[in-house]
Amino acid sequence: MHYKALTAAQWEKVYPIAILDEIQKEPSLIESIKAVYDQFEDPRYLLLGSSQIMLLKQVKESLAGRCIVEELYPLTLTEMQTDGFDVPARLSGFQQMLKELKLPNMAPALQMDARHPQILAAFSNYLQFGGYPALTSEGLSDSEKREWLRNYQRTYLERDVRDLAEFRNLEPFVRIQKTAALSTGQLINYSWLAKEAGVQINTAQRFIHYLELSYQAILLPSWHKNALKRLAKSPKIHFLDPGVQRSIVGNLEGNLSGHEFESALIAEMYKQAKNMGFTGDFYHLRTLDGRELDLLIETPEGYMAVEIKKSNRVNATDARHLKGLEDYLDKPILQRLLLSQDPEVKSLGNGIMALPAALFLS
Repeated sequence: MHYKALTAAQWEKVYPIAILDEIQKEPSLIESIKAVYDQFEDPRYLLLGSSQIMLLKQVKESLAGRCIVEELYPLTLTEMQTDGFDVPARLSGFQQMLKELKLPNMAPALQMDARHPQILAAFSNYLQFGGYPALTSEGLSDSEKREWLRNYQRTYLERDVRDLAEFRNLEPFVRIQKTAALSTGQLINYSWLAKEAGVQINTAQRFIHYLELSYQAILLPSWHKNALKRLAKSPKIHFLDPGVQRSIVGNLEGNLSGHEFESALIAEMYKQAKNMGFTGDFYHLRTLDGRELDLLIETPEGYMAVEIKKSNRVNATDARHLKGLEDYLDKPILQRLLLSQDPEVKSLGNGIMALPAALFLS
């Protein structure tokens, strides 16, 4: 049956409820769905697409006021620790903090939480392979997970990007993608990216935008509301899934760098915040003299400041950038947190709490 030839009345009669997958392949169907909604009240349609590069723009323009857009991210750590896809995930310590604007009660150390074996297993798997649902199957070996990520990367390039962005030559985009993945957790420098990839600056900017639109990466804007202070204005790039990022750079078996660990944690917090409908803003903060804060979360009531260290043992020196923030910010600081792989919950003075990242995000 040629679905494109169906009238609105035929859709309403034959397919009043339907799931249309890969809708971006047949964008004319969006106009058909619009015609159905304009004439009938009862039909309901679920439109799916593997990438939003073209789909989201078309949907928003054609179905404005007629649709709800749901963004699906890779699994969070709490979702990985459920017994199935029909089991609701618990709120993590981080999500509870966003909800209550205060730290929840936590075990004094990761090993003292009754869930710690599951927490460690999920956290280790996330750092190594990321959060795509296909990789949570207990029957998959590590080598099969690595092969899945390689195949996913090829599919993304050969199907989503080539089809939706209409590239004649993928090689410049591949170079930008790899260079950006190597730069995860760092300030984005379009001039440097363009030079490394052999493209113009505007092309580098457009390709990074494609990475954002296709859920490969997020750009964390800099906080610079204080005009009296010298603050950097460049965003930071963070890849949204550590498994995909590691596949792109060819490091599916080695250790994460400090920047990669930072990106993995910020991506996890970003997903968890989005999943719970949090409407605050995420920033990084960097002064022109080199002082840097990895994550600044803004709420109407104030800010939550987060520093990230890959270290297995942290002390007050690691939290130095969490001090003196009042000189820059325009609202109170609600929480000052140092997240790391140190298994102990510690008070570092000046209202700073050091928390095991795995425990806090689970």
